[in-house]
Amino acid sequence: MATRAPRRHSGWSSQDHGRTAPPVRRRILTAAVAATTGIGLLLVGAPAQAQPTVAQIEAQIDDAWSELEPTIERHNAVRQDLTTKKSQAAALQKKIQPLEIQIDLAMERVSEFAAQSYKGGSPSMMTAILTSGKPTHLADQLELLDQFARRQARDVQVVVDLKEKYAAEKAPLDELITELTSTETQLAAKAKEIDAEVDRLQDLRLQAYGTTTTLGSLRPAPCPATYPGGAAGKAVTFACAQIGKPYIWGSAGPTGYDCSGLTSAAWRQGGVSLPHNAAQQRQLIRNISRDELRPGDLIFYYSLSHVGMYVGDGWIVHASQTGEPIAMRKIGSGVHSYGRPG
Repeated sequence: MATRAPRRHSGWSSQDHGRTAPPVRRRILTAAVAATTGIGLLLVGAPAQAQPTVAQIEAQIDDAWSELEPTIERHNAVRQDLTTKKSQAAALQKKIQPLEIQIDLAMERVSEFAAQSYKGGSPSMMTAILTSGKPTHLADQLELLDQFARRQARDVQVVVDLKEKYAAEKAPLDELITELTSTETQLAAKAKEIDAEVDRLQDLRLQAYGTTTTLGSLRPAPCPATYPGGAAGKAVTFACAQIGKPYIWGSAGPTGYDCSGLTSAAWRQGGVSLPHNAAQQRQLIRNISRDELRPGDLIFYYSLSHVGMYVGDGWIVHASQTGEPIAMRKIGSGVHSYGRPG
């Protein structure tokens, strides 16, 4: 990926190359010149706007991409966070559902008991109370009835308290899910907007080159240069095997990848789970120096908006941008840091 220049406007502004003289004045000027020189004057309109050069087109693509890629990585992070929070909310809901059933059953028992008491009670309980000839027996029965009612009330209250506890834990999750869903929608809309602009520039480049890529050989050197073995070996072998597949933003394979999608999918082959986000990958893995680099290590660029996998001899494999297939390139400039998963 080329070093990115500061953001430019996405179109080329036309320049005012001068004004054409009014028709009457032009006829007078033509006649005067013809009379003086004997040669008719061919009047030509203002020169046509020059087509942008290949270099200008590529610069505009890079400018647009410098905005799009950080947006994509934010989108990936929000989407992962959204999935995690939804999973947590679902787990809490599973805990709440049995409590709701217990509450319903307990309330049914209490309601039935209350209804029986109001209507005269069951033959066993209420008959014993009403036909007892001894006041002490009646008092005992009423005490038992009161104890039963209190016990039922306590049982119900315990369940209600637990339900309220879990509902209180779930409430902020529901609120956060709503917020994250809205944020994801906004990010997706922004990414789509910029992606549409990149597609327009890619069309211009297609006119200039007659092809959608200017990479030449996608694998100009052995990939990997050396085999590191172990988990790193599996990761780098997988990454090299993806060369030539398209860049697809937000994707972690198998038909295409974005930058962090490629590195997370590659290291998954080595048994290491990495989030689908360059900045989060940087936070989770061990920092190393450039001198320590070995195939399978990750190289992070710019403000952690891009990541590629080191494959040896100064080369990386990366998913660069829309319209460009996964390819090898030199480490180049713009490096933020180096890291080693596992």
